[in-house]
Amino acid sequence: MVSASEALARLKEGNKRFVSGVRGLEAMATQTRIPEFAEGQAPFAVILGCSDSRVPVELVFDQGLGDLFVIRVAGNVVAPSLVGSVEFAALHLGSRLVVVMGHTRCGAVGATISQLQQPTDTHSRNLLSIVDRVRPAVESLLTTELADDPAKLAKEAVRANVRMSANHLRHGSATLEKLIAEEGLVVVGAEYALETGEVDFFDGLP
Repeated sequence: MVSASEALARLKEGNKRFVSGVRGLEAMATQTRIPEFAEGQAPFAVILGCSDSRVPVELVFDQGLGDLFVIRVAGNVVAPSLVGSVEFAALHLGSRLVVVMGHTRCGAVGATISQLQQPTDTHSRNLLSIVDRVRPAVESLLTTELADDPAKLAKEAVRANVRMSANHLRHGSATLEKLIAEEGLVVVGAEYALETGEVDFFDGLP
């Protein structure tokens, strides 16, 4: 079993390779082991990220088949089925690091800000369900001076949304709480920069 600290180091090193444009041989070599992965999996980290097509998680961290348990949903929001997915990876697959990863210029966060500032009924009920999950992270920011600076508001809202999702995982599941307290599970928050390809781990680091 890979510890949370070792898993985090692997992700950081992989992201450095991605940013520098160098693909690791180990990640590429996993393609030659496809039959092995049919027998089972032991991903060293769980990534709850956004569905944005510009943030392909395995590429961003330069990892191969079987390395990461990836959950993607618009706005990297947390709903019961997503919590259950994280629980499965942590409890049954042995992953000891969970990363909630947002990204700059997130459309779901932007849509939430727009809906709060200028409410409209043109969104579908399903899209509004995502907005409603992002809303608590954004609402309080609109009462600060950030409301007058759209660029700073958008940046801080992305990070606030990541923190909220990470805290939901830490404190919204008895299973995950127990693994955190007794078995070394760590939940951290990160932000991917579309402009540079760099991942900044900024929340909940050991």
